[in-house]
Amino acid sequence: MGGAESPRPPDQRRTAVAQLHASAARGVKDPQGTPAAVDTVVVVDFGAQYAQLIARRVREQHVRSLILPYDTPLEEIRALQPKGIILSGGPASVYEMGAPRVDPHLFESGIPILGICYGVQLMAHLLGGRTATTSAREYGRTRLFVDDRGDLFAGLEPRLLCWMSHGDAVVALPDGFVPLAHTDQTPFAAVADRRRRLFGVQFHPEVTHTPWGREVLRNFLTQVCACRPEWTMASFIATQVEAIQTRVGTDRALCALSGGVDSGAAAALVHRAIGKQLTCMFVDHGFLRQSEPDQVIRTFRDHFHIPLVQVDARDRFQRRLAGVTDPEAKRRAIGEEFIAVFDEEAAGLGRIDFLVQGTLYPDVIESGTRTAARIKTHHNVGGLPATMRFQLIEPFRELFKDEVREVARQLDLPDAIVWRHPFPGPGLAIRILGEVTADRLDLLRAADAIVVEELRASGLAQDVWQAFAVLLPVHAVGVRGDARTYGDALAIRAVTSEDGMTADWARLPEDLLERLASRITRELPRIARVVYDITSKPPATIEWE
Repeated sequence: MGGAESPRPPDQRRTAVAQLHASAARGVKDPQGTPAAVDTVVVVDFGAQYAQLIARRVREQHVRSLILPYDTPLEEIRALQPKGIILSGGPASVYEMGAPRVDPHLFESGIPILGICYGVQLMAHLLGGRTATTSAREYGRTRLFVDDRGDLFAGLEPRLLCWMSHGDAVVALPDGFVPLAHTDQTPFAAVADRRRRLFGVQFHPEVTHTPWGREVLRNFLTQVCACRPEWTMASFIATQVEAIQTRVGTDRALCALSGGVDSGAAAALVHRAIGKQLTCMFVDHGFLRQSEPDQVIRTFRDHFHIPLVQVDARDRFQRRLAGVTDPEAKRRAIGEEFIAVFDEEAAGLGRIDFLVQGTLYPDVIESGTRTAARIKTHHNVGGLPATMRFQLIEPFRELFKDEVREVARQLDLPDAIVWRHPFPGPGLAIRILGEVTADRLDLLRAADAIVVEELRASGLAQDVWQAFAVLLPVHAVGVRGDARTYGDALAIRAVTSEDGMTADWARLPEDLLERLASRITRELPRIARVVYDITSKPPATIEWE
């Protein structure tokens, strides 16, 4: 989005993204900074819960991956010059009216293709085979018998365990296809047409429950697609620096700095590219954790010597959220207020054309895409206003959190930032369920500080993805000194995760949980009850709002 341009309709946004990637494929560096020399694999998304995981597994083999919607035109895919294509799974049945499909000519493009679950079913359906509902559906761990140990199964044992999750299956192969593996219930658990370099598997190689699945994907990438393992964060940094220099030229940029690893690494990366042309702006909206504003200022003024403008907007944001209880309304209001503050403050800094944000791929996915429903609006994606005068620079828009942490390490960010637990842009405002008031903020901030302090003291801070407190909009009965009390309820949330797309609740030691409850209720008498959230993602999200 550039200048005061309004957001494009969905299909235009898709076309614009594809054109940017196509420019990269032709040797022109797009704003994401990836050159044509890096081999790319396209993941075609049919609405699968695992599409992002497939992309991650490809990147683990040091091959760049891009996720595109299933209805991306064939010419746009070809313009990317991908070395391979992976068709994701999906919830639909290929024979249903309106089921998502790709252009059948894709299979005649000469590009190696791997279909996973729905992907292989669609491939068979479009090429003259048959997919149908089967009486023996397979869910969970399943025995797999390998009939052909070449290509996908090179170097693997003839009997394996895989993860299945399907009600439909290929029941008749198209001409030219041969079976590679079967299960007790599925005769075509893996298939191939080697002449056209088309492969398909009914199981899910991308999930950890298929322990050898990475080897299948590696075999596809290296043996079938001949991909070079050159996608590294070092190469990413180098190409991003060059791309940002080319795009910004002699203009100036403003970085929205929150103090977390995402915006911190974005600031360090852009500063490496354009130096004094970058100014960072730290807006204290009043929703940060205890002592964080001072920590942010010290780190970026003392460690990086980047020009930093500090804005105290606590009262302004508090007024904007007065009476607001809906989570989406909170996020939108905070996103709009951020841009308003930037506009006003930037006016006093002279002409600035670019706004740098630490947007990550999960932010984009959860805010809603054409093939993924909106989970929650992230203030730096869906929370942005329809018009704004800045052009966005979002170098990490295609990256996951662990990749950004690696970028941060290579840019020499302090460990305190690199390993800082993910913290939402709206901050404590969305960890207070209901209306955000000054006294509730103070209460939550103090409780959250106890959680962080005890977790660090236990040595478990780096073992969990996130740990925090949530102030609930309910009251609970308690007893103090033989007298009845009536106070607030607080939830503690701690999860483990690789990328934030899925998460499991952390099995914290019982004595740690006991210390947390004891300290919180003792030091904060307004809190009468402490509960521990043991819900995974899905079905819950990590944050409560």
